[in-house]
Amino acid sequence: MDSIDKLINIFKKFPTVGSRTAGRFVYYLMKLPKERIDELTSAIIELKNKIKLCQLCFNPFEPFDTAQGKGNGLLCPICQNPSRNKNLLCIVEKETDLLSIESTKKYNGLYFILGGTVATMRKEDMSQLRIEELKKRIRGNNFSEIIVALNPTPEGRTTSVLVESTIKEVNPSPAFKITHLAKGIPVGGELEYADEETLESALEGRK
Repeated sequence: MDSIDKLINIFKKFPTVGSRTAGRFVYYLMKLPKERIDELTSAIIELKNKIKLCQLCFNPFEPFDTAQGKGNGLLCPICQNPSRNKNLLCIVEKETDLLSIESTKKYNGLYFILGGTVATMRKEDMSQLRIEELKKRIRGNNFSEIIVALNPTPEGRTTSVLVESTIKEVNPSPAFKITHLAKGIPVGGELEYADEETLESALEGRK
């Protein structure tokens, strides 16, 4: 396998990238000057070395400068923000879903990134689904409402059932509120691609 095919195969592993798009990426990179390639590789290495996962919500973030007293280096800015509503927890599938909800500026609670869905994962990859971490997150807090904001896809709906049963297992109290986003997002769609107005309506109409 030559260098071109090797890089095409790497890009094909990216989400939503097929052979044709992967090929475009490779031939585009071939035309770039060496300085731009060095800049790209340096940015990728920096991303891998500097970005951490929040210990509470698993949101990727770059730790604050703890030497100057800016944060503790373990929690993301959302979890450290004292103005966030600590009684609300929103469970999402992936990081981009969190960003989409944040962009509406209509949600002021906390998050938990589940890390995937049941049906999209092979059996050996199921450990990536953070069910045990979710149990720990719920046990350690007095949430009055948990929003299950998974994508309205067959995989998302299956995972929502698992998540809801997990929540009830940890906190069976009838006063404990579990809600889901309203049906503003089309069936089979994903939060990542929903516009802010649709997401805002889905949040406000949750039940």
